[in-house]
Amino acid sequence: MRFFLCSLLLFVVLSCTNSKNERHQLIDFVPDDSEIILKTTNLESLKSAIENNSFLNLLSESDTYKGLQAKLNSISNLNPSGDVLICISKKRDSLEYTLITKYSEILFQTDSLKNYIEEELKYKSHSITKSTLEDAVFFNTIVDSTFILSSSKVLINECLNLSDKNSGLKKLYDVTSKDENISILCNTNSKLSPSFFIEDELNAHSLSDFLALDTEISQDNIFINGIAKSIDSSKKVIDLFKNTVPQENQIQNITPGNSDGFLSFTFDDFQVLRENISRYHNKDSIFDNIELFNSIIEVGVIYEDEKRAIVLNSIDAIATQDALLSDKNSIETFRDIKIFEFSKSGIFLETLAPFINNIQPSNYCIIDNYFVFADSVDLLQNIIASYQNKTTLGNRGYFKELSENLSSESSLIFVAKPELLKTIVEKNIGARYNFKNYNLSAIQFIYDTDFAHIHGGLIKGKRKRVQNSISENFNLKLDTDILNTPQFVANHITKQKEIVVQDLNNKLYLISNQGKIVWKKQLNSAILGKVEQIDMYKNGRLQLAFATANRVYVVDRKGRDVAPFPLKFNDAITQPLSVFDYDKNKNYRLLVTQGKNVLMYDARGKTVSGFTFKKANGNIISQPKHFRIGTRDYLVIKTENKLHILDRVGKTRVSPKSTNAYSNEPVFVYKNKFTTTTKDGKLVSVDTRGNVALVDLRLTNNHNLETTSKTRVTFHDNKLGIKSRELELDYGNYTRPNIFYINDKIYVAITDLQSKKVHLYDSQGKMIPNFPVYGNSSISLDNIDRDRNLEFVTKGDANSIILYEIN
Repeated sequence: MRFFLCSLLLFVVLSCTNSKNERHQLIDFVPDDSEIILKTTNLESLKSAIENNSFLNLLSESDTYKGLQAKLNSISNLNPSGDVLICISKKRDSLEYTLITKYSEILFQTDSLKNYIEEELKYKSHSITKSTLEDAVFFNTIVDSTFILSSSKVLINECLNLSDKNSGLKKLYDVTSKDENISILCNTNSKLSPSFFIEDELNAHSLSDFLALDTEISQDNIFINGIAKSIDSSKKVIDLFKNTVPQENQIQNITPGNSDGFLSFTFDDFQVLRENISRYHNKDSIFDNIELFNSIIEVGVIYEDEKRAIVLNSIDAIATQDALLSDKNSIETFRDIKIFEFSKSGIFLETLAPFINNIQPSNYCIIDNYFVFADSVDLLQNIIASYQNKTTLGNRGYFKELSENLSSESSLIFVAKPELLKTIVEKNIGARYNFKNYNLSAIQFIYDTDFAHIHGGLIKGKRKRVQNSISENFNLKLDTDILNTPQFVANHITKQKEIVVQDLNNKLYLISNQGKIVWKKQLNSAILGKVEQIDMYKNGRLQLAFATANRVYVVDRKGRDVAPFPLKFNDAITQPLSVFDYDKNKNYRLLVTQGKNVLMYDARGKTVSGFTFKKANGNIISQPKHFRIGTRDYLVIKTENKLHILDRVGKTRVSPKSTNAYSNEPVFVYKNKFTTTTKDGKLVSVDTRGNVALVDLRLTNNHNLETTSKTRVTFHDNKLGIKSRELELDYGNYTRPNIFYINDKIYVAITDLQSKKVHLYDSQGKMIPNFPVYGNSSISLDNIDRDRNLEFVTKGDANSIILYEIN
């Protein structure tokens, strides 16, 4: 997310035209003393991100989080459909919250809540509802179609009063993202404002007056983008870079890979920086001996345990060496690099505070264009060795990975490995945690006229992927146990694949291929079969189409029902929704099965009057299907003793010349014949002239059949048949086999639910290397992203899904 000055100026101009007595935006209702404001476009997605992100999950054990979480429990009963603001305030050493969103009839439904009590209160001309749910007490009111809920009546009162106290935050509100998990607005005067740096002199209040941060939260990583804004441009650290141009950060190329991290700040003209620092300290001039800095464009601090090294990056190494002519007493040589004594140890504190504090080096060395100063000779030797061995932080893969989300040029950047991250977190929440699995975190500020861009990230270390191995991309927990098999669906925007799955509470989830819950949708009952996709408006935008027991849904990319859907039915739907696109021109037909009856609709939910077939000779026992053989279309509907083989309008096209007692297995077209099985395990094939052939495959009554046009797969007892080969599997409780045809290759998958193992075979019946793997359902297999590797999704624990990648 990149923030531009024009968007900020536009918002300022617009804000000046608003009447002070009108409140149109959610931000207009925030309490006066809000210290942090969280904004999200999807409350469910936010809750899931926090629960499933391993870093935030770790922090949730802190007393601060637990105390606030106990009060926030009432929010779980809300169903907002748009933006939500959660304002955190501190009252009498206690954290209180206020939630603000647009009112809707389904937002807060109390009928089904147990142990719920209401009491009506008055404040001026407003009505306030005091609610008690279990042991929690909270308050809510509605003003100008805006719903406000808070743990404190005092905060509700503040929301009802007009105020300009939060005008600084309001000016940043519109430049926050409309798409990300969560945005954070912060007044840095707040005691809750975050600390980003080790140095106390670089706390959030010293940096700027206001922060606006957009976050992107995945299971293992967190990325932030935003802006920092100050009111008085001479009194904040970020404004020390005013009238300077950020340079490319290079301190990572001298920082040892085994260090704890580094701080770097850059500038194009040291004289300008010096004057800004003078004004910041209210001094006419500072340390006079500045020749050392005249050719410097970057200053860094390297952290290693309690030791510190200062690095000057020079664009004229000879000029910088000349400034050090009085300090040429060599104390030793290490790897052909001389280490000198340094007598002006106070120059950095006097010249570069507040960036550098309490560091008074007594030695230095010169490594190419880097001038490195430290009190510890051991630290200088480590820096020299790492640079020569090319084992610096800049050479590490995780630094390169994190750098993809950062700018190569910044005014100020802080990069922390686990030990420094531990210290930063302790400064913020007063508790220490072990972050050894988090390779790197960083935050950078890029000054731009009168505000600064912010970019940052936290990445968790992953095991290096080995070729021909299987790696776990994520393991995502849902709210409750999973009801059906997770499956892939297409994202028409990214041209990649995402995951849909339903839980036992009949909530449908759309999950990105990074493990982020995009949305949840409450359905009336379980989905029958698989979710289909259609392009209802023929504009490239896909919708999900599926049936439940009494509904046919068409749902758009954002989880919204597409009118006139859902279609409602009094009689039960008994088979999955069949979607036909005869000529691949997106003139869809939706076939609904109810016992022995079928109903056909078009993509707009209108009955197709020209379809004449209404009723089969008995209950339909498998999902109706459409096939094309040659130039002709065939609709196949199966009952216990008959195959109805129809044309597009529902008239009989093929009449099988014999009848059979059919199993519940689907009908396929295998070798240009309609193929299924009988109850006693015989293979039935019907050609387009109605000729019937039976082959005794010696299957038991409890069997499965899957085919492509040329490959047949069967399963019964513990025997898996792939083409002509039969594999004898360990005894267990197996799912039905699935066939996947990807990149001209056949894959056959089956899962043993007893041992919780997923098996994957090729078309010759050979196990794919590194299988079986852990899984607790059938799988969906596809290439879901931009690389060449295949991924598959399966159920993990009762309430989780796992995405694997075959490397």
